Amino acid sequence: MKLLFATLLFISLVFSSSFVQLSFATPAAPPSPSPASAPSFCDSKCGERCFKAGLKDRCLKYCGICCRECKCVPSGTYGNKSECPCYRDKLNSKHQPKCP
Repeated sequence: MKLLFATLLFISLVFSSSFVQLSFATPAAPPSPSPASAPSFCDSKCGERCFKAGLKDRCLKYCGICCRECKCVPSGTYGNKSECPCYRDKLNSKHQPKCP
């Protein structure tokens, strides 16, 4: 009987120590933000996209909104929207393209 009690006690101590180690484990570091989520990514890409725009401030505003939501901006100053379907498919309330 004493052997059975000692064995069960030993097993319970080993089992409970595994939970203690899990509770003291250090949390993993949070993932670093992707380059597309950084504001400088959208600023630089929209600066290129709106370089030749007549209404540059408006172009930069809407390009920035679309970039933050879609995480991409088509290359060049016009067209190439097939490179970024999310950017291409965003429409305003009048069902016209929202993103420049």
